[in-house]
Amino acid sequence: MVAFQHDSASIEDVTTNIVLKSKEILSRRQGFISSARIDMSFGAFMNLTVTLVIDERHNMEKGIIAEHSTGKNREEAINKALEKVNGSLPDGARVVAFDVGTYITPVTRRTYAVVVAVYNAPVQKRLLSEYSLGERRNLLKRVLQEFDYNPKVLNISEIARVFGVSRDSIYYDIEQILKETRRKG
Repeated sequence: MVAFQHDSASIEDVTTNIVLKSKEILSRRQGFISSARIDMSFGAFMNLTVTLVIDERHNMEKGIIAEHSTGKNREEAINKALEKVNGSLPDGARVVAFDVGTYITPVTRRTYAVVVAVYNAPVQKRLLSEYSLGERRNLLKRVLQEFDYNPKVLNISEIARVFGVSRDSIYYDIEQILKETRRKG
C-alpha cells in the first residue's frame, strides 16, 4: 500500500501537491491499483489523503487526478471540476475510485468543488530497446524471480539483442540484481 497526504489553506496547493507526489512515486512502481480510499475534509485547511493498494502481478499506467473549481453554486463548481478530470484521464483509463467534495467559504460565500479520481490505464507499448536502465533491471528481476534467481535459464545474447545493449551490460545487471537479493534475503 502507498498513501499520499497533504493539507493546506490553499485548495490548489493540496490538489497540485497530491498529483505531483503521486506521479513521482507511481511512475516507479510496477503493478496496478486494485483499490483506493480517498478522504478529504474542508475547514480552515483542506486535508486530502489518498491510500492505494498496488497489485504487482500486472503492470498498468496508474495515477491520481485531483482538480478543483469554483462556481456560482455547488452543481456548477462540481461540473467544472469533473470536466477537468474527464479531460485529464488517459485513453482507455478505468476509474478505480473517485470522490467529490464541496466547500463554501463562510464570509464570501464562494463555492469550491474538488474532484479526485484514481485510475489505471493500459501501458503504451514500447520497444525494449527504449527501456531505461532501471526499467530493464526491474524486468530482468521479475524474470529471475520466476526462475528462483537462476541466471543459467536466461539466453544472455538474446536478451542483450532485444534491449539493444551489450552482453556485458546484461551480465552486470544480473550481478547487481543477485547482490541486491542476497542483501535483502
